[in-house]
Amino acid sequence: MAERAYTAGELAREAGVTASTASGHIARLIEAGLVLVVQQGRHRYHHLAGPDVAEAIETLSGLAARTGRLRTRPGPRDPELRNARVCYDHLAGTAGVALYDSLQGRGFLEAGPEGLTLSPAGHHGLACEGIDTAALARGRRPLCRACVDWSERRPHLAGALGAALLSHVFSRGWPRRLANSRAVVFTPPGERAFAAFLAGPRGEAVAGRA
Repeated sequence: MAERAYTAGELAREAGVTASTASGHIARLIEAGLVLVVQQGRHRYHHLAGPDVAEAIETLSGLAARTGRLRTRPGPRDPELRNARVCYDHLAGTAGVALYDSLQGRGFLEAGPEGLTLSPAGHHGLACEGIDTAALARGRRPLCRACVDWSERRPHLAGALGAALLSHVFSRGWPRRLANSRAVVFTPPGERAFAAFLAGPRGEAVAGRA
């Protein structure tokens, strides 16, 4: 989910299973097109096939918690992961839900017959922030997609726009990624700048909901 690649041995140790068990599962996932493998020298590195796979895993994690397959409190125990984390290539956790609330509260997102869409106001407002939404809309990937957050149980934004907004946040230097973790930690100035970004030019957003 951190958009990194691992060997079968590393995945086995992380999951607490034998190498043969991990290899068997990985082979099935590769066969199903959910995992891709890259050969580099003597090593084979495995990674998720794309953001749609990551989003499905995030949704299934929430479903497992809701049906009693996980502990009562959903999501990670680590408060930093709960506050902000990457979900493959978009922002999740409390910060991700706050971003979704901001866009929805400002009328940037609309629910259409084919799912979530970006409104004309959204195209204009995000273009003013330097995000080329027209180019994103021309891509093969869905522009907007609501993804139920694992810990918050409310939507955060996935899709091409979700990825672009995470890149936007990082390009401003507001947060940093923790080493060997999906956690995203905002600096104090970055937290203030992110809050201002959520509020918009007239402070009309609803960032405080999260």
